[in-house]
Amino acid sequence: MTIAVCPGSYDPITLGHVDVVRRARSMFDEVVVGIASNSSKSALLGVDVRVALARAAVDGIDGVRVEPVTALLADFLREVRANAVVKGLRGGADFDAELPMALMNRHLSGVETVFVVGDPALAHIASSLVKDVARYGGDIEDLVPAGVGDAVRDALGRRDGT
Repeated sequence: MTIAVCPGSYDPITLGHVDVVRRARSMFDEVVVGIASNSSKSALLGVDVRVALARAAVDGIDGVRVEPVTALLADFLREVRANAVVKGLRGGADFDAELPMALMNRHLSGVETVFVVGDPALAHIASSLVKDVARYGGDIEDLVPAGVGDAVRDALGRRDGT
């Protein structure tokens, strides 16, 4: 059985993330969406909320599960017996950011990273931009799975959508 991990902070999960998970599932027997904390970012949503939102977003995609990553990704990869890490790329800047992490993860775990080019129709969607749009009252419903918009607005104190 081949197992891939799609790690990320998913703060919040977007339609672009779900697209990458679906396509990863077409290549691997099982995909584990690993919800991690990013030490260089301050999360808007708590890890429990991010896990719940991701589980709802991938519900119905057979062979996909969501787990929190509470340790070094290399340790998590061993724990779930992963054969690969899958990361989505929207453009060159994503590659530049992901390459050092892929090399470090391979160094620490022996697990290779597979880069999946994102759907061009979703390339403008980034979690940071989704939060910025929501922060200023913009509509994010067509950027995120159902329920995520409400969670983001709740976290921002903008439940009324304004």
